[in-house]
Amino acid sequence: MKTFVIGISGVTNGGKTTLAKNLQKHLPNCSVISQDDFFKPESEIAKDTNGFLQYDVLEALNMDEMMSTISCWMENPSTDSGSTEEIPILIIEGFLLFNYKPLDTLWNRSYFLTIPYEECKRRRSKRVYKPPDASGYFDGHVWPMYLKHRQEMENITRNIVYLDGTKSEEELFTQVYEDLLQELAKQKCLQVTT
Repeated sequence: MKTFVIGISGVTNGGKTTLAKNLQKHLPNCSVISQDDFFKPESEIAKDTNGFLQYDVLEALNMDEMMSTISCWMENPSTDSGSTEEIPILIIEGFLLFNYKPLDTLWNRSYFLTIPYEECKRRRSKRVYKPPDASGYFDGHVWPMYLKHRQEMENITRNIVYLDGTKSEEELFTQVYEDLLQELAKQKCLQVTT
């Protein structure tokens, strides 16, 4: 069965989950898998020389389990209300999607949310994390890791649509939704001609 897989990645607190949930409400036959659901327990998270827990790296995630969840969906895409005309859509959202090679072949569309340092720090300070962010954690670990991973990602040539995370939820949703409707229409045309 033909499927359509969307990757939504980007900076911490950039609006990935909100965008994914808004799209899921409006796209027919759509499921969401969140990378945040695959963090290893705190006891398995490494610490750096400053004592900061290394959550913002791939090693903090159980990527095998995530890939297994994605594979299960691909083998048996959930179909809402038994609709067979609609292409099953999977949105995978997370902060480190485009740095993980095994996911590369899946994407039909890739989006990356960015926000400036100050805005990111402000939003992050308002969120409650378990465990809570230690003093200096954002500047000492979170932001440097984001810059490192973004640089790695940009060195891989891929068709990524960059999104301005400072736009309103509605603006972001509309931009991505309209783009996806065009892409899905192309897919349907391809299905008809093949």
